[in-house]
Amino acid sequence: MSVVSQPARLGRERDFSFNWADAGPFLALLALLVIGFLVNPDFLSPTNLSNVITRSAFIAIIAVGATFVISSGGLDLSVGSMAAFITGITIMFMNMMAPSMGTWSIPAGMGIALLAGIACGLVNGIIVTVGKIEPFIATLGTMGIFRALITYMSDGGTIPIDRSLREAYRPVYFGTVAGIPLPIIISLAVAAIASFVLYKTKYGRKCAAAGANEDVARYSGISIVRTRTIAYVIQGACVAIAAICYVPRLGAATPTTGVLWELQVITAVVIGGTALRGGKGHIWGTVAGAVILELIANLMVLSDFVSEYLVAAVQGVIIIIAMLIQRFSK
Repeated sequence: MSVVSQPARLGRERDFSFNWADAGPFLALLALLVIGFLVNPDFLSPTNLSNVITRSAFIAIIAVGATFVISSGGLDLSVGSMAAFITGITIMFMNMMAPSMGTWSIPAGMGIALLAGIACGLVNGIIVTVGKIEPFIATLGTMGIFRALITYMSDGGTIPIDRSLREAYRPVYFGTVAGIPLPIIISLAVAAIASFVLYKTKYGRKCAAAGANEDVARYSGISIVRTRTIAYVIQGACVAIAAICYVPRLGAATPTTGVLWELQVITAVVIGGTALRGGKGHIWGTVAGAVILELIANLMVLSDFVSEYLVAAVQGVIIIIAMLIQRFSK
């Protein structure tokens, strides 16, 4: 058998085959729903669940992109700062074009957001792959750059969206289709497309092969530089989509927008079953992980067991426990 077939076989048989461990995030989600109901019956009310899942959509969309990056052997710590930077650029562009384009500046601003996200992802990818800098260090640097840029753009304050655009943009977050909030529909659509790409295309198998064993993948003719750079571009595009959905929620960009999102994103990916060492990715598990994090935060608000101010601490504990489970299960 030729060497070239090894990564493809690795992607099909090892990384994406179903086992009971793949159901772990969904079983945890089910258990959390039961616990939440026992603590407070209002936890399972349609209104509360709708609000919780809608709030989790931002992290879910970004985490879908992070699944590509991490499964290919990379890491991106800049997603929160990148989201703030893209949000600022989007609002500034729409405000600038509003007098001449009216509400048409909204779709134009969305296009600018996507271009900015792809550009930011490309920069991260090139620094990591061509510059051969460790992903942790490279994206830690760009995290500081993006955060400094949004602080400079806002002069340390806020960048509010023009009043003439608020009502027209409002449905992107607050609107519904058949009773389902639009952010949930967008996040599911992003996850469905990403699932197809990761599981059913050659690029998805290359992504898994690059993360599982870089040397074998390279000897098999896979371009590690191209594969990982594309993963970072996908990450940037997902951040941009999340930013587009986020703008109408608060109607402004600030230097604190997206703070600690990178922690939530990585935690959601790890909870979802994606190996932090690379070579294995689970899109729908990642989405479930994002919902789990938001449900835990909501449960902390509805109960008096733990202060809601300790949400970040709980998320930190969760990612440590998830990593320990991955380590010992291996």
